[in-house]
Amino acid sequence: MASGPFITCLWFDGQAEEAANYYVSVFKDAALGDVFRATEAGPGEPGSVVTVEFELNGQKFVGLNGGPQFTFNESISFQIPCADQDEVDYYWNRLTEDGGEEGPCGWVKDRFGVSWQVVPAVLTELMSDPDPAKAARATAAMLSMGKLDIAALRRAHAGE
Repeated sequence: MASGPFITCLWFDGQAEEAANYYVSVFKDAALGDVFRATEAGPGEPGSVVTVEFELNGQKFVGLNGGPQFTFNESISFQIPCADQDEVDYYWNRLTEDGGEEGPCGWVKDRFGVSWQVVPAVLTELMSDPDPAKAARATAAMLSMGKLDIAALRRAHAGE
């Protein structure tokens, strides 16, 4: 059985290297890895990028230029646990820039179509409070938001 960590493969239509460079610019703990280019034997035009390796916050990825057959959708997303509102704002703004889309409940879609959940770490605590009324208020507040607002979530939790 495999004992190492999984590597997530993201399928792009010719944008794998651009996407890898973009993600490495967004995440502070990030690095580019090897780039595999097509040879005369293929696949693709000689010199074109086939795959690019990159790592974000310890998670390894491979960007694959597989073509237009498959696209991203919201059934797969990456959660970004944020320590505070500044982090929520940073990731929300960076991932929606240049063609990204804002979504409900802390979800965004970046310009490549990859879905992310920009979530304050405190959200789980608020929504799982043993007091069902507090948990319900926090959950209702979260469901009404696009970008999550920690102060507003805390106020709703407190019943203010």
